[in-house]
Amino acid sequence: MHEPADTPECPRVLALWCPDWPAIAAAAEIDLSPDRPVAVFENGRVRACNAAARAVGVRRGMRKRESQAISPELHVAIADAGRNARIFEPVVAGVIETIPFVEVLRPGLLVMSAAGAARYFGGMEIAAERLIDAVSVHGAESSIGVADQLFTAVTAARRGQIVPENGDAEFLAPLPIAELASEPSLCAEDRGDLVDLLYRLGIRRIGDFARLSPADVATRFGADAIAAHRVARAVPDRPPSGQPLPPDLVVEHQCDPPVDRVDAAAFIGRMLSVELHAALSAASVACTRLIVTAKTETGQECSRVWRCAEPLTPEATADRVRWQLDGWLTGKAVRGVGDRPDSPIVTLRLEPVEVVDSAALQMGLGEVGLGGTDPEGAQRAKRALMRVQGLLGGAAVQVPIRSGGTGPAQQVTMIPLGDEQVPDADPEAPWPARLPQPAPAVLMSQRVQITDPDGRPVRVTGRGGFSSEPSTLSWGSRSWDLEWWAGPWPTDERWWAPDGGGPAARAQVLLDDSRALLLHFAGQGWSVEGVYE
Repeated sequence: MHEPADTPECPRVLALWCPDWPAIAAAAEIDLSPDRPVAVFENGRVRACNAAARAVGVRRGMRKRESQAISPELHVAIADAGRNARIFEPVVAGVIETIPFVEVLRPGLLVMSAAGAARYFGGMEIAAERLIDAVSVHGAESSIGVADQLFTAVTAARRGQIVPENGDAEFLAPLPIAELASEPSLCAEDRGDLVDLLYRLGIRRIGDFARLSPADVATRFGADAIAAHRVARAVPDRPPSGQPLPPDLVVEHQCDPPVDRVDAAAFIGRMLSVELHAALSAASVACTRLIVTAKTETGQECSRVWRCAEPLTPEATADRVRWQLDGWLTGKAVRGVGDRPDSPIVTLRLEPVEVVDSAALQMGLGEVGLGGTDPEGAQRAKRALMRVQGLLGGAAVQVPIRSGGTGPAQQVTMIPLGDEQVPDADPEAPWPARLPQPAPAVLMSQRVQITDPDGRPVRVTGRGGFSSEPSTLSWGSRSWDLEWWAGPWPTDERWWAPDGGGPAARAQVLLDDSRALLLHFAGQGWSVEGVYE
């Protein structure tokens, strides 16, 4: 059983999902028959395919040659986000004719208030039927999902289910853990890595993940895991902002002359995106929901709301503005909806309607560091460090490289930025006494004393064992009882010293306050070499 959410209830969400939308859009662009197999490729592999392609054996992830061998009649298309949005725009307009207030998560996926739809049509089932009919007019299939939370509603839409109130956690529990990464518009880009890790740890179902304590998830995984855990537990989303929208965030541009071409409008949209993010940055916020509005010479206004799982960057904002303008200016009009500008655009406006703290946009050091996953961020980090080095001197900025050694501190060599990265010792050489993983989270060198139950100092003998059973650790003016210990493990160090260096060893101990320490014995005394977290 899952504990009920301890936060205020949120309005129920209705999600409308058009399956295989990239393939549907590719077929619609050239008026292909729905019976013709279609596959959309990205980086040489199938990214999406329609039902006709799946019926003959084409699957996501297949290579182009393999898929064409299975289906010689397969129509091949290259992934095009602009095409997906352009073809989806008439579908959005048709849904808006039925339900006025909708938000676009991505082309092929819409969300709206379930309560509003049910009130308007007199019931949830009737509203779902009307929405499906509105989409089918445009030759696309769709399914509806309703739930308390956004992620659950989208997951339910993939199965065409209405989840009972307060039943989100029960609905999600038996689903495979991979479902947490199934919808890219609702999760971080690296959510797949988290899912792979959880699967290798034996967590195969969303319910298994939900049963972990929030404290364990927060201390063992990253920020995205915390968000995924809240989703798995069906905890209501926290309000995106704890304060009202800062003033002066709306940006607009008066088009002179008016524009009726996509390239000209997209250029203005990119310029507005930069201006908007400058205003957001000045207010220390980032945008997660954005209204794109175009006003024409005749006074007509066209607006769409775009929602994103992660805060929009200038590039992501510019992409969504371009997709929307492409759909308005080149898409097919829907009778009576006013979804397409009836004359050239004279005003283009971007308006944030939901913001979060700007810290959500800040990347971790692992992402933008010199060895991070973002090459552009790594270059920015390197340029910034070089400026600091120019101010403080060459040795003031150092970078760590992997080195050889038995202890954790010895396995890192600090090199001044820009110098040849040569470690103090070969990390690939055999190190028989090397400490196994995991390594301590904090490294230090603090003298401590270990005593046995009789108060006698505990040392390491020449045969590599304790002189007596460890019982107490004294560190400065404080003492702790030892709940557990492992070792000692001889390290065979300082054999070249005139006195032979004396015995040297490492040991691990667990204090009575649950802290675990790595201890190092050298000469005739102990020191704390690391703290495990």
